[in-house]
Amino acid sequence: MPVDTRKLKDNFAQVGTNGVAVAEYFYADLFGRNPQLRSMFPAAMAKQHEVLLAALSQIVASVDDPDALVPFLRDLGRRHHGFGVVADHYGPVGASLLATLAYFSGPEWNEDLERDWTAAYGLVAKVMAEAAAEPVA
Repeated sequence: MPVDTRKLKDNFAQVGTNGVAVAEYFYADLFGRNPQLRSMFPAAMAKQHEVLLAALSQIVASVDDPDALVPFLRDLGRRHHGFGVVADHYGPVGASLLATLAYFSGPEWNEDLERDWTAAYGLVAKVMAEAAAEPVA
């Protein structure tokens, strides 16, 4: 079953109205579930919050345009690899992203949205991880 990109965009627009609180919740959830990941991030997280929200916005905006999305994700994957991100990190990040989306979606969250976000994140993680695993030219 294909991902409903319109639903993802609409849902992210709704979630995004919460601004930086989305990033704060995401990182609180991520570090709560995976405290070992905290050391990979700066002590002051304000800039990181902005970076996360900008990347998510770019990904969602391009979700129905593979020609724009794939190169962005490949670059993101290579840069994250440079920060020490490994394939095992994508699962915990995905779980925290889904928890964050569900929290800020409130009663709008349902099985269809969860399935679409899970599929979309799976593709994002796959493209990023594959790019990170490629030898540097």
